Amino acid sequence: MFFLRTFHLGLKSLLLHPMRSLLTVLGIFIGVASVIWLLAIGEGISQEAQRQIEGLGADNIIVRSIKPPAEATSGFSGPVPYGLKRDEFYLLRDTIPTVRSALPIREVRRTFNYEGRNVDGRLVGCTSEYFDVMHLELDRGRLLTDADGQKRKNYCVLSYDLALELFPILDPVGKAVYLPETRDFYEIVGVLKYRNPSAAVGGSLEAQDFGSDVYIPIETLRQQVGDTVVTRRGSSFSAETVELNQITLRIDSVERVRDTAVLVRKTLRLRDDSSRKAVASKSKSPGPAANEVSATESMEGPVRTDVALIVPEELLEQARVTRMMFMLFMGLIAAISLLVGGIGIMNIMLATVTERTREIGIRRALGATRNHIVLQFLVETISLSVVGGLTGILAGLLCPLVINGVRELMFMYAPELMADLPDVARTLEPQIVWGSLPLAFGISVAVGVVFGIYPAIRAARMDPIEALRHE
Repeated sequence: MFFLRTFHLGLKSLLLHPMRSLLTVLGIFIGVASVIWLLAIGEGISQEAQRQIEGLGADNIIVRSIKPPAEATSGFSGPVPYGLKRDEFYLLRDTIPTVRSALPIREVRRTFNYEGRNVDGRLVGCTSEYFDVMHLELDRGRLLTDADGQKRKNYCVLSYDLALELFPILDPVGKAVYLPETRDFYEIVGVLKYRNPSAAVGGSLEAQDFGSDVYIPIETLRQQVGDTVVTRRGSSFSAETVELNQITLRIDSVERVRDTAVLVRKTLRLRDDSSRKAVASKSKSPGPAANEVSATESMEGPVRTDVALIVPEELLEQARVTRMMFMLFMGLIAAISLLVGGIGIMNIMLATVTERTREIGIRRALGATRNHIVLQFLVETISLSVVGGLTGILAGLLCPLVINGVRELMFMYAPELMADLPDVARTLEPQIVWGSLPLAFGISVAVGVVFGIYPAIRAARMDPIEALRHE
């Protein structure tokens, strides 16, 4: 009965100043809502990044050709040679025992034509395994087969977007696209389903937009296009010689991916900064370590800069660490908001204590103890925190709905602005971190208690006689 009466008196005191109470609640409301919103946005970004990395396959190793910068190729008078060789593909496939299969890929920028419609895109030479590895699904027709490559057939499979641009009404299967650069026709045997673009991963694998791809057997591409590609820009032109743009190695188990990556680096003479740092740290102490460094460097020879190694399993681990750091950073920002809200509560309650000095003296004169006074003021601060916490949770749960609604409005009324934003801003789907709900609410109540104790104790320590004299 006593606690119920104290709670009733506390709420009644708060309702005497509704605007002041509302503004105090607002600080806690913003803090709790920001905790949930920021963690939801951070989780959405993290899941998208991990989805992109998982799309590469945790049991895959990707070896990618990198075009040297212009200053490094200024001395070449003819085509610039760089990147992966077919001999290196066979070497990796046949000599590393943990490699289950190897996938060669060759990419060339081309213009595709059908009855006067021209679309710029990417001509991809690949094997039949490519579609499974890259998670490309068939919409109609069929995919490329090993027999198509062995017979060097001029068959192709179109991506969804490119098929829609070249054939807005007709069914593409059975038709043929024309390549003006090589004057070749390719019969369309299949069309893929829509595939979301992939974001750039690390500093080596660039973002890929699968919407403008045409896939042909890699043997056909070698026969029709060759290794040297000439690009014309107005009156000038540039030429480059690349045998393979990418080699995707499928490892027999995820546990062997890291060890296999070390073998691939040594085989292709690629830089491994982590292992070099470890060896270098050992070499600082006298003994065999110094000889190990020199032996390693002499065995590897010059380090290649035109090839990069991407290990999705390592990237996933990095993504998990980055996620934890990002969530911690977001939570810290939100905690500062709650701290500001708590300071607002303490400020208001100190002012309330001054205003209610005479009331406190009367209650003490009628027999109320110091504990009773402390409890009354704590009830008021906790009530403010609970109301702010509950409303903040409700606002936090609206995060996905609000962000998607704002994004749709932006697409409707400001499409140019949305087109300039990065992909993550256009496709972000906030994911509510359900653990953040009790966490934010618990923190809000704790803030009410911590920042309400001092005003409550100050009120309880007032001298009853002096309080009664207060005007």
